Amino acid sequence: MASINDVAKLAMVSKSTVSLVVNNKGYVSEETRSKVEKAMKELNYIPSQLARNFSAQKSGIVGIVMPDVMHPFFSTFIKYAERYLYEKGYNAMVCGTVGREMIEETYLNMLNRHVMDGIIMGVHTLDVEKYKETTRPIVTLDRFIDADIPMVSSNHKQAAEITTKVLKDRNCKKVVQIIGSKLANTPTGDYAKYCRMFLEENNIEFCNVETESNSFTIEGYEKAAEKVFKNHPNIDAIIGVDIVILLCLKLALKKGYEVPKDLKLISYDGTYITRLGEKTITSIVQPIESLAKESVKKIIQLIEDKEIENKKSLLDVSLQAGETT
Repeated sequence: MASINDVAKLAMVSKSTVSLVVNNKGYVSEETRSKVEKAMKELNYIPSQLARNFSAQKSGIVGIVMPDVMHPFFSTFIKYAERYLYEKGYNAMVCGTVGREMIEETYLNMLNRHVMDGIIMGVHTLDVEKYKETTRPIVTLDRFIDADIPMVSSNHKQAAEITTKVLKDRNCKKVVQIIGSKLANTPTGDYAKYCRMFLEENNIEFCNVETESNSFTIEGYEKAAEKVFKNHPNIDAIIGVDIVILLCLKLALKKGYEVPKDLKLISYDGTYITRLGEKTITSIVQPIESLAKESVKKIIQLIEDKEIENKKSLLDVSLQAGETT
């Protein structure tokens, strides 16, 4: 395999001149540039991306840190974020944090050591002070850390308004929402808060049922669904994320409920799984592709030292009218 020294020797120039041509930096005459490029082509020389990144003091890598890469919301986000990063010349390093307590801090340390150029962070386990201590590029998905750290999120108040309208129009009187045990510490917790406020304003009884942990596992969601039917037999509606509502639908049909006659179900996320079951689930759809695109836009602006005018981006949600309301 040809080296930069081989190219310099064939082109009869210095190694530093070849480096200037490869990295497109500094002044090189057209005649010299042509000689170097001809030598590179003749020797089939492929410049080291690692060396080029080192020269530019960049790795070309952006970390995407999410709770669970198999969760339909996060996996869809990762798919789009990786695509848009690649289009902008960056590679993605993806990490799922479920079951690994220290991994979030490990990735933050990698960022501080310049192994990565930036992080798009969508987890909620590490103390926010750890993030405030770094000046490296960070964009959060649905987590407020500091006014100086950009955040991208769906409009949870709008989501609650749409949910309330659907339930009110269907004359629902007793509603349960299934939430994660730490949900109130994130902007997503606003959805539950607004749902409670809007439903109670309309004289609709409302309560939360928490999952045992924020593990995002099927087992955890199954336990939460079973808890709802065991402790709240007289409800007429359940709201929660896609997976748990899909499991509630399965359990309700098994128990003899007629959906939507006896029980209304509304999910929040609106991923592809809401259209895979026996019934299409009525869903509040988060604009996942737009969330990913906006996150990538912001992280690249930070990496390139460009000013971000709007540090907090709230994106509108929409309603998927399904067969469960």
